[in-house]
Amino acid sequence: MAETIVTSDFRFPGQKSIYKGKVRDVYHINDKYLLMIVSDRISAFDVVLPRGIPYKGQVLNQIASKFLDATSDIVPNWKIATPDPNVTIGHICQPYPLEMIVRAYLTGSSWRLYKSGARSICGIPLPDGMKEHQRFEVPLITPTTKAEQGMHDEDISRDEIIKRGIVSEEEYNLIEKYTMGVFMRGSEIAAQHGLILVDTKYEFGNKNGKIMLIDEINTPDSSRYFYADGYQERFDKGLPQKQLSKEFVREWLMENGFQGREGQKVPVMTDSFVNQVSERYIELYENITGEKFIKADITDVRGRIEKNCLKFLETLH
Repeated sequence: MAETIVTSDFRFPGQKSIYKGKVRDVYHINDKYLLMIVSDRISAFDVVLPRGIPYKGQVLNQIASKFLDATSDIVPNWKIATPDPNVTIGHICQPYPLEMIVRAYLTGSSWRLYKSGARSICGIPLPDGMKEHQRFEVPLITPTTKAEQGMHDEDISRDEIIKRGIVSEEEYNLIEKYTMGVFMRGSEIAAQHGLILVDTKYEFGNKNGKIMLIDEINTPDSSRYFYADGYQERFDKGLPQKQLSKEFVREWLMENGFQGREGQKVPVMTDSFVNQVSERYIELYENITGEKFIKADITDVRGRIEKNCLKFLETLH
């Protein structure tokens, strides 16, 4: 029977602590390395749903790994290796308390803000008369502060970041340059596969004075993609765009009366729905990478992860 990994409680040599996020379990090894297990948990509306999605962790981990490799000539990154389909091991960095959000189109929260009358995002002025899903002349970088747990991230301008001393001007300029370089590379790769990289977020850290790209990049959990085919026609007619993201999970939840509000119950996730979500994630992988997805053996996913990680950790000093 195939299984998912929704929790992990490994004890690795040199392990100092574990941090469990919505989707990732991060093990600190010897104060030098991070061992990141991308679980099969799925979250929506800031709630982790009760069932894991087969192969979801593998999909996210392998997409992120491919994009880290494909952009390593632009910016150094935290990745050392992916010893298992669900695992990346990399350098511990001191994270900057910012998310660098890049928006190439007026979509999602930026559109909602614009529609309510706002004409600037993070201090960047926007012209009147724009329409939903309209492409910006140049992509916008709209950072947010990384909030403490339980708090909401806050939009912030470049000037305010520097004024508050969150990041020095010199560091911020380099982070901004890296952000745009990685986004443009991601956009080129997406275009080769008939996709538009609409918006995404990147995070950076510092290791011994060197700025590094950290965490996942350009995955369907951290990014929004449109299908390029039909984009213009849909835009001209004011129709919704065909998206490649986990939006379909949010839509299913809303159709079943759940938006993460107090008192609402998560609808029952049937086997059929779980399998459908799994198939959609595999479809996302194949569309984003242009490669066939090879399913890992998940008859004993925990045993496989533990064995592969222990074997790789022996090679690290």
